[in-house]
Amino acid sequence: MALGFLTRLAGDRAIAWSGGSEPGVEINPSAIAAMAERGIDITAEYPKPWTDEVVRAADVVVTMGCGDACPVFPGTRYENWDVADPAGLDLERVRPIRDELERRVRDLIDQLAIPTT
Repeated sequence: MALGFLTRLAGDRAIAWSGGSEPGVEINPSAIAAMAERGIDITAEYPKPWTDEVVRAADVVVTMGCGDACPVFPGTRYENWDVADPAGLDLERVRPIRDELERRVRDLIDQLAIPTT
């Protein structure tokens, strides 16, 4: 969901990648529905594992509770967003998570001074 918001808001002015330390098999259908309510289609995405190459190339790495499972490299900015995991939740319970992610993405975009659409 965070990638969907960043892509929508920053367009081609930022490059983003979404992954996880223990990615699931598919995107939660409730997350897809929640983003669709905002006009953002995330159906082309799929769970991917973090790789050292991706993390090394990043200026900012946003983690969501992966702890020691996430690779850490000197010189990279890390932010841990303590956001509930939407896995297995219904649409009603995913909406507040979606809204929190949107707020955090907007804040990050502002901090990085990335123009929005």
